[in-house]
Amino acid sequence: MNTATDSLLTPASRPPKKTNGGYLFLPKSLSRGAFLKWLRRTHAWFGLWGAALGLLFGFTGILMNHRDILKIPIGRMEQKEIQLALPEPHPADPKAMAAWLGETLGVDTSHAKIRKEPGKTVTWNNQPVQQPASWQINVRNPQKLLSADYWEGNAFVTVKQGDANLLTTLNNLHKGTGMGVGWVLLVDTLAGGLILLALTGTLLWTRLHGNRLAAAGLGLGSMSLAVFFALQAISG
Repeated sequence: MNTATDSLLTPASRPPKKTNGGYLFLPKSLSRGAFLKWLRRTHAWFGLWGAALGLLFGFTGILMNHRDILKIPIGRMEQKEIQLALPEPHPADPKAMAAWLGETLGVDTSHAKIRKEPGKTVTWNNQPVQQPASWQINVRNPQKLLSADYWEGNAFVTVKQGDANLLTTLNNLHKGTGMGVGWVLLVDTLAGGLILLALTGTLLWTRLHGNRLAAAGLGLGSMSLAVFFALQAISG
């Protein structure tokens, strides 16, 4: 044990302690005390907030990123087409048609996208023909797809339905397909959290590991690779 020897050394004769060079982007006034405590806590809490969503978006992001080149299957949606006879009297307008479809098929059509195209004159076998108005009703959520086409005057409506498997459902959640404003804002918090984690993580890393040159080289290297591959894809 060197306790006795160390106690005889004066502060001036003791070897200097090794440091990691301080925080790369922080002035000395912010490199200690309450600010660093707040920085570590902010980094930790935002990491916990985004952990569950991060797993979902990370898993589905890998599948979507490799679906073209490596041919990784990302799920499927089984579709079927049916024709439904309309009740008497027929639905008076597209909204009434959407409500009837929802009751008949057990699907929530309250947020259906409805489009009505007016009738017009078209040419058929060199003869002008009056084409009736058409209605299109589309309902989509991460798991189900419903598309209905109706020509005014018909006694039936053509409906296409699709049911997604688990992988397709997860990918639709990743893309926000059929999701509301609440989901979009929730995902925005995850994106903002990732930005904050990147900034706070960089500040903390420059103190806990390596020196300034290594930190700058790692950051610039990853950014350069991202820019290179992006430009290569755009120009190719």
